[in-house]
Formats: sequence, C-alpha cells, structure tokens
Amino acid sequence: MTPRPYDAERDRAAARRVWHEIGWLPKGMEEDLDRFLARSRTLVAEMDGEAECVVVTTPAAMLHLKRDIEATCVACVTTSHVARKRGLAQRLTAASVARDAAAGARLAVLGMFEQGFYNRVGFGTGAYVRAISFDPAHLRVPTPSRAPQRVSKDDWEEVHAARLRRLRRHGGVNLLDAENTRMEMRYDENAFGLGFRDGPDGSLSHLVWVWPKSMDEGPYRAELTFATREQLLELLGVLRSLGEQVRLVSFREPPGIQMQDLLAQPFKHRQVTEDGKFEARMRCAAYWQARICDLPGCLQATHLPGPSVRFHLRLEDPIAEQLDEQAPWRGCGGDWLVTLGPECGASRGEDPSLPCLEATVGSFTRLWLGVQPATGLAATDHLRAPESLLEALDEAVRLPPPQPDWDF
Repeated sequence: MTPRPYDAERDRAAARRVWHEIGWLPKGMEEDLDRFLARSRTLVAEMDGEAECVVVTTPAAMLHLKRDIEATCVACVTTSHVARKRGLAQRLTAASVARDAAAGARLAVLGMFEQGFYNRVGFGTGAYVRAISFDPAHLRVPTPSRAPQRVSKDDWEEVHAARLRRLRRHGGVNLLDAENTRMEMRYDENAFGLGFRDGPDGSLSHLVWVWPKSMDEGPYRAELTFATREQLLELLGVLRSLGEQVRLVSFREPPGIQMQDLLAQPFKHRQVTEDGKFEARMRCAAYWQARICDLPGCLQATHLPGPSVRFHLRLEDPIAEQLDEQAPWRGCGGDWLVTLGPECGASRGEDPSLPCLEATVGSFTRLWLGVQPATGLAATDHLRAPESLLEALDEAVRLPPPQPDWDF
C-alpha cells in the first residue's frame, strides 16, 4: 500500500461510494463531503486503481491543565466493503499520523469504533465521558428572563468561533478548522440551534445545538456551548422551557458539572421511565483515544502540581511496524530519561541508577493525561515498574479526568 493525497477530480466518486457503503453519507450531502475532504488533510489507499480507504485528519489542540498542546485529530477512517481485513485502514491511519507528527503535531486524538484496533498504532483509551438523558421539565433552573435567538446552519462560522471560545477544562479539545463544525451542523436536516449574542460585537456567545429524533416530542440530542457558568445555566433554562412538549433531552455532562444536582427527583424518574422510549438515565463510555507523538514537546508544556520524580522510560511504539521505511517520522519509541513534576522533560538516554518504567506509548499517554493512575495502569495496561516508582508516579501525576468535550 502506498498512501497518497486525496485528489478531488480523481477520487471524488470513489470517496462518495465508500462513505455511502458504510452508511456515513446521508442523501443530499454529497457536495458537503466533497468540500470536507478537499479542505481537510486527506490520504487515500487504492485497490485496483480505485480509492478504497480514506483517512481524514484535521488540526487540533488539547488542553493539558492550562497549556494547549498542538495536536492532530484523526477525524474519519473509512474503508469500503471490498477492502476490509487487508490492513489498509491501519496503515493509512499510521501514515496520516506520521505525516502530521513530522509537520509538528505533538499529540494525536481520535474517536474509536472499538477498543483495540487503534492501539496497534499507539493509541491509548481516554477517560469515561458521561451522557445524561432526562425530561427537561425536571430541571431545577430558572427559565431565562429573555428569549433566545434562532441559530441556523448558515451561522456555522459563528458557531465554530463560539466553540473555540467555550469554557474548557483539562483534556478539552478544539478542532481548529471551521469545516468540522459546518459538517456536523449539516449532518441532520432537522437540526437547529438556540442561543444568545452577548459578545462585545454582538457575536454569538453561547448556544444549544439540537439534533432531534422527533421534532415534536424528542428525544433531542443536544450540545451546549458556553464560556461561563452563568451562560450554562441560561442554556439549561432554555431547555427547561421546551419541557412542556419535549419529553427527553440528552447531552454530554459538561466537565466540572454534576447534572444530578440540577434535576428534581432523578432516581424516581429513572425508575418510572426505565426501558421506555423516554428513559431517564446516565451512561458512560470511553470512546476516545490519544497518543503522544512528540514526547519532549508534550512534557515541555506539562507542569504538574505533585512532587518531582525522575526515571528511565523504556517506551514501545507499535506504529513503527505500520510505516514504510521512507516515512518522515517513525514514532517515539526507545529509551528516555524523564522528569515529571512542576517542571517536566524528556531526553534520549539511559541511566541504570534510575528506576525503569516500561510502557507502550498508549499507556504512557494515559498516565500523562491522568486517565488512570500508574498503579491502575500497571494492572490493566502495558505498563510495568517497581512498586516504589508506581507509587511515586501516583503522587506526581494527580490530575482531573481529561474531558475532550467535543465529539470526534
């Protein structure tokens, strides 16, 4: 397999066919797909002269505590029915990550269809994301004193700017190209938005965007975009105002917020609606993954609140096995001298006087992000060290669970 850049004239029909086959291209969105692929960083792999695998990446940034880390997001990995189980998706994903890492991406993130596949190119599973479903009439927040304004699909540039300005916490991800927001907003013909334009120039400041399963009674799947706590409560008030007609609203629980605090009789309503069309519930899943691409770069931007610990890191990076010898970047495996603490860093080398941590790049990424403590990862992932080092790492890396707060 030789990956090559997407060529609109040559590959348009084949790419549309691939997306139709896997069910990702709603009718009428063919030209939207063309625009998305042409504007993104897109690679294809061929079989018999036709593009049968398409991988799209897009520039991104992830917040590590208070520092943004330059990243790439693997936005789409699509393989046709005839090209399955031939290794195209895995190798093309590896080639895409290598290209972006060589261009300066320190980190890569993606949403996974199943755990295990992307581990083979170095990704490790992220933290649980909680999604809550409830009757909006049960929200214990005031109805806004002012009416929201309608937000349409034509406002995609304003919506994207508001998303980039939203309140982010540790692990928050921004997809930088506005085309990602445009594509998301257009994916459902019935989608709509309600928001407020409180920016200094009258720009959109906070909004709720809705993908309705049924326009009249719901369920409504929503995304909340806000920059302050007060804006969040106002958006929840907007959702409450729909409660006379809409029976269920679902969204990701905002980082740093426990939605149960804002619901009346949450346990009663879970019991009453159990197994019904409008079941109130809380679900969680770790559907996203990340991997470090530039270890010194990521650690240079890291400042941890715990005590310092220095160790020898023996890092395994399986992506090298998926890349051609000519690849511009071949992973970050090897031996490193690492310091984690208020000042962090990594340099190539070995020191037999230091305790040794053996890890895959995916498991070390999980440790660095605070997905799980070192002692937990030693039980469930590919991470090994003397118990004293594991305990020291638990003290050094004390972070809130990372929450991307942007579907990808």
